[in-house]
Amino acid sequence: MKHLRFHFDLISPYAYLAFERLPQALEGLSVEVSYQPLLFAGLLQAWDNKGPAEIEPKRAWTFRQVQWLADRHGIRFDIPPQHPFNPLALLRLCEACAPAGGTPSRRTCERLFHHVWQGGADPNEPTRLAALRAALNPQRDPDSDEVKLALRTATTQAAAHGLFGVPTIAVDGRQFWGLDSLDMLAAFLRGEAWFDGPQWDAAGHMPPGLQRRG
Repeated sequence: MKHLRFHFDLISPYAYLAFERLPQALEGLSVEVSYQPLLFAGLLQAWDNKGPAEIEPKRAWTFRQVQWLADRHGIRFDIPPQHPFNPLALLRLCEACAPAGGTPSRRTCERLFHHVWQGGADPNEPTRLAALRAALNPQRDPDSDEVKLALRTATTQAAAHGLFGVPTIAVDGRQFWGLDSLDMLAAFLRGEAWFDGPQWDAAGHMPPGLQRRG
């Protein structure tokens, strides 16, 4: 059985859609999945990059595309009134629902994703947030230094292992980034011959041509 680690930030619509589609993509495969929350903004900072929502034309395209993808796959998708928003309270709640050193359950992650991406309400509205916290009944205090450190550590370790975006699914030392990598992930898990040849490593070591100067 293969072990997959699904890295995500609740702020990402692509992470939400990938989360919803993952069971279908993995159908018939012998796998177990753990769900690792992290702070996407921390990855952006580590790689000196901007998020899609920080570049206005890209932001417009992103929300057109994700709404089309949600419609195509029959996934309920309601954009929050403001995006981007600060996901820290939700990510800490997600982390707090896991035992120390562990990861949250899929059910917990589902409840949090639906809180953000279904209904079109403010994810950080205090009454909604308090009700969500009461319903999830976290094992640890989301506001504790322990939980805050765990989330920071997960983000730092992810960047150290080369993660640059969410969702990223890690398995057997390989990383599959984005909603559109689910088919590629499934092909790898089914033992497609391409992954056993030189193509994977060779494609990842293409020398750069021109480099933009800052």
